[in-house]
Amino acid sequence: MIKILCVGKIKEKFFKDAIEEYKKRLSKYTKLEIIEVSDNESIDKEKESLLKYINEKDYIITLEIEGKELTSIELSKKIEDILMINSNITFIIGSSNGLHDDIKKLSNFKLSFSKMTFPHQLFRVILLEQIYRAFKITNNESYHK
Repeated sequence: MIKILCVGKIKEKFFKDAIEEYKKRLSKYTKLEIIEVSDNESIDKEKESLLKYINEKDYIITLEIEGKELTSIELSKKIEDILMINSNITFIIGSSNGLHDDIKKLSNFKLSFSKMTFPHQLFRVILLEQIYRAFKITNNESYHK
């Protein structure tokens, strides 16, 4: 199962539509859960909100600008390897304030998509697309090129 914990809500319909499309596509490969917590809080309150949804058995991947950058093929292999030993992967996307240090300490893997900053709503779509691409690569299905 893939769980995505996000600080903030999706507001624009076109982002919601894109997210729904990737949720539908991913349903062929894995169970997907997206949990949104409020971003109208301090980073300490965001931490407490996120902690409610983190299971100690989850493999946690935090999305951090300081994290390791992977190619799509490397991400595919990473997800495949994790799912062989752990049935739950939790991706955590922070707010514009970033992630609390206590959340970062829980991370099993810090992932960066770029040194650039992306809008959080757009980034959720990008993450879902890359997870979908990872499953397509793992299953040797055309899409990746």
